[in-house]
This record gives sequence, structure tokens and C-alpha cells, in this order.
Amino acid sequence: MRVDTNKTDALDAKGLAILLRNGTLPESWIPPSTLRDQRELLRTRMALRDLRASLKHRIHAAVDRYGLHTDSISDLFGSKGREYLASRLPEFPPETARMIEVQLSALDQLAAHIDSVEERIRTEIALSVEVQLLRTIPGVGEILAPVIALEIGDVHRFPRAANLASYAGLVPRVFSSGGHTRLGGISRFVNQYLKWAFVEAANCAVRLKAHRHSHVGCLYQRLLVKRGQGRAVVAVARHLAEASYWILRKKEAYRAPQQNRISSRNG
Repeated sequence: MRVDTNKTDALDAKGLAILLRNGTLPESWIPPSTLRDQRELLRTRMALRDLRASLKHRIHAAVDRYGLHTDSISDLFGSKGREYLASRLPEFPPETARMIEVQLSALDQLAAHIDSVEERIRTEIALSVEVQLLRTIPGVGEILAPVIALEIGDVHRFPRAANLASYAGLVPRVFSSGGHTRLGGISRFVNQYLKWAFVEAANCAVRLKAHRHSHVGCLYQRLLVKRGQGRAVVAVARHLAEASYWILRKKEAYRAPQQNRISSRNG
């Protein structure tokens, strides 16, 4: 907009006017009020889930700190795990035991709130056509599908599938100068909710036996050896993001890329 070091309201207005006249003024998409309101359901569920995980970590830390951990119970917060905690509470110092009881009570309350929010999601959002189509994507279930649908919003605001993947933080930054090109890390200024949803879906998909020999499974296994587990999962997540773009644009269920196209691309 300007090359001098001065910054005034008049210079800013003049620069914006030039960009507007040239048709190069950047624009931001503002979600409709209804969409912003519905997003609160999923985002609140994520916040409650994080609180629940934090409380569980604190209880696990207390159990380990006083040497009361047992390998015979896989889930400390299942029915057997809760019975075990109740039976060992007298062995904790009094205030620690009292705080564990408080945190267990808070976990029960959080579980009830999460169940209530998830029921609301199922009745208000999960029945839409877009959500049902997104559920055909490998690794995407009844929670991730609404998250993806609401965080994307109007898919037509993205000119290409790669733009949606970049918006979700699944495309590395490119540094190119003097004929040399280097790929950097992922930018932090992305939609973190959407990034979490696609990475979570990718992790679920690569662990399921049903997708072991599918496109996502083969993509993961091929990159796992060359790039490592983290980059392989991100690559699968990017594929799922670009697939979501075409699913929402064409209103069609997920279809894995054809094998001959995959082979020619890799070659």
C-alpha cells in the first residue's frame, strides 16, 4: 500500500481506496448468525471434553504420586476403576482424598452435560444433508461430521480444495527464494477446530482395520516409512479435507480416488 514509514488515518484510507478501486481489497467471510450460534454447541462440547480430560489427568497424577496405580484396571474411570478408587481413598492423605472425591463428582456432572450437548447436536444438526454426506468419509462420525460442516460453513467461498485444506492448517508454508524452495511448518493462524476434526478423523481412519487397504490406509503406510507418523497423519487429514470440499460442492458421498490415478500421481 505504501513504501514510506509514516502511518496516518489519511494514508490508510487512501491505501484502502486504491485496493478497492483495483479490486484487490482482501475480504473476510462473516458466518451467518444462525451458523455462529450452532457452532457453540460443538465448541462447548470440545471445551467440556478438555475439562474432563484435565480432571482425569489430575486424578491419575495423584494415584501415581502415592504409588496406588494398578495394571489390572485399564480404565480408572470405568465401573471397576471407580470401585478401585473408592476402596483406596482411605490410603490417600485426607485433603488429597477429599479433592479426589470433589473431582470425581465434577466428572459425573461434566459427563451429564456432555451427554445433554451431544443429544442436542443429534437433534439439531446431525440430520442435515451435509452432515450425513460427510459421515461417509473414513474416520468421520456423528461428532466430527457436524464440526466439519459448521466450521466450513459455505464451501463455495473456497475457490479450490487446496484452499480449504490450507484454511484447516493442513498445508505446509512454502519458502522460495533464489531458486531454492523449502517447506516449513504449519501456520498457527488457521481454524484450529477444523484442523482438530480432520486430524482426529485421520487418526481414527488409519487405526480401523476396515480402512487398512483403502486409499487412506495405503497413503498412511506409504508416508509412514518416508516421513514418520506425524506427517503421515497430516497427509491423510489433508486428503480428508479436500474430499470434504468436493463432497459439499457436488452433494455426493465420499469416493476413494481411483487406483490408476494414484499410481500415476506417485510415479
